[in-house]
Amino acid sequence: MINIAIDGPAGAGKSTIAKAVAKRLGIIYLDTGAMYRSVAYYVLKHGVSVSDEKGVQGILGGLVMDIRYEDGAQQIYVCGENVTPYLREPHMSKAASDVSALPAVRYKMVELQREFAASHDVVLDGRDIGTFVLPEANCKFYMTASPEERAERRHKELVEKGGACTLQEVLDDINKRDYNDSHRAVAPLRQADDAVYIDTTDMTPEEVTELVVRTVSEKRK
Repeated sequence: MINIAIDGPAGAGKSTIAKAVAKRLGIIYLDTGAMYRSVAYYVLKHGVSVSDEKGVQGILGGLVMDIRYEDGAQQIYVCGENVTPYLREPHMSKAASDVSALPAVRYKMVELQREFAASHDVVLDGRDIGTFVLPEANCKFYMTASPEERAERRHKELVEKGGACTLQEVLDDINKRDYNDSHRAVAPLRQADDAVYIDTTDMTPEEVTELVVRTVSEKRK
């Protein structure tokens, strides 16, 4: 069984690399960020603030999440509704960061992620995969880049999708998310002791993918 954990801050390129690695190795990419965005969507749809711990706990019992692969792409259904098309809207990023800081939400998602990883060869990326979700994962990586580089990447991505935010706004959001993720009470962002550190600031996605695939291949030997 191959369990690959890729952790790091927002905008480091984790999802891009995780998807590429999964494709190269012929295994499943589980989009954990989308899972938290799905919870945020569910909470907001019920008119509850994503930072209202008691309110979120009150409706969490009714959350039914189903992860499916359709035409090779992950689709997340929440209570029967495919919420995937709504998860990359700009406001969902901050909402997911806030709701993921709530212990009840994290434990619920971790349970689902562990169940999935126990029966699949899988790549997971997030903030606490190697330290908390899958501490026994056999291949761990910590991926980062300078805040400025991460903001430029995210800004370019948003502009290409028709967003109207400024680079400074994106940088401010990156810095705020970095602080929130590294200071949350449950499973904060940090590098696992046995994770391979990768600074992607001056690397292309292809170079990072090749490094990860090569490292995984060496570990499997």
